[in-house]
Amino acid sequence: MANHRMGTIYIGVTSNLRQRVLEHRAGFYPDCFTNKYNLRTLVWYQGFGDIREAIAFETRIKRWKRDWKLRLVIDINPDWIDLFYDFYRNDGVLSWC
Repeated sequence: MANHRMGTIYIGVTSNLRQRVLEHRAGFYPDCFTNKYNLRTLVWYQGFGDIREAIAFETRIKRWKRDWKLRLVIDINPDWIDLFYDFYRNDGVLSWC
């Protein structure tokens, strides 16, 4: 999730991307990082077949330098468009930011 192009980003794991994105957009978690920084745009996601793989990948990229995380988004979404509806084409556990 991001607030604008090259802005603040959030990385998380969920088994229900639609629900989680809608929760963040609605401000369902008032004290959450995504609410504090108005992160409402889904700019990247990746499907995984197993939750353990998704968690391991999330843990790894949370340690990355900011430039590396930005490059991950830019490589698949250079215009930082909202990919919220695009994820319906994927199955499985998703990692996203």
